[in-house]
Amino acid sequence: MCGNNTSVPLPAIVPAARKATAAVIFLHGLGDTGHGWAEAFAGILTPYVKYMCTHAFDIIRLQTDAEEDKAGIKQASEKMLPVFSIKTLIDQEVKNGITSHRIVLGGFSQGGALSLYTALTAQQKLGGAVALSCWLPLQHTFPQASANSANKEMHVLQCHGEADPLVPIMFRCLTMEKLKTLCNPSNITFNTVKGILNSCVQQEIMDIKKFIEKQLPPI
Repeated sequence: MCGNNTSVPLPAIVPAARKATAAVIFLHGLGDTGHGWAEAFAGILTPYVKYMCTHAFDIIRLQTDAEEDKAGIKQASEKMLPVFSIKTLIDQEVKNGITSHRIVLGGFSQGGALSLYTALTAQQKLGGAVALSCWLPLQHTFPQASANSANKEMHVLQCHGEADPLVPIMFRCLTMEKLKTLCNPSNITFNTVKGILNSCVQQEIMDIKKFIEKQLPPI
C-alpha cells in the first residue's frame, strides 16, 4: 500500500549548477530508491536543470494485467505520501518559479508507468515525459481521462530493453500504440535497446540527456 508515515524521506535532489529554470521529477521502480537515479543524473547534469528523484513509494498491484489497481494508481499519482505527491511536487516547483512547461516528468518501470499516467492526466502543461522500461496503466479509461488533456502535444521518450522479462516488450508496443492516440504521434520517440533486461544502460542515459536539453532549452 502507499506509504503512511511522515518519516518518509523527501526526494533526492541534484541542484542546478546555476539558477534553476527547469526541473526533472523522476520516479524509481519498485523496491528502489531515488539515490541511484540522482547519481545518474548528476553524471549528465545540465547546468540550469534541477533533478528531483523520489524515494520509497509502493503501489498495490500496479501491473500489466487487466486487473490493475485503479484506486492505488490514482492515489500514487495524486496522494502518494503524506509528505508529498507527484502532482504536488509539480505545484511546488511552479511556486518556486519554474513554469510547468519547463518540467519533465519521468520514471523507470512502475515509476515510468506512474509518470505517464500523471503526465497524461495533469491539468498543467508539462515539458515532456520520459518512460523507461514501463507501460501505460489503466489504458481502457484513457479516452475519458485524456479528453481535456493539457498535454496532447507533449513530447515523450520511451526506452525499453528488448529482453526485459519483467515488463515484456509487447507492453512497450501496446503502450506505443495507445500513446499515438493520446498524443501527437510525431512527438513520440521509441527506442528499443537490444539484449537489455529490466535495467537502464548508458545509451539510455545519454538519450535522456539529449531529450531533456531539447525539451528544456536554456532561457
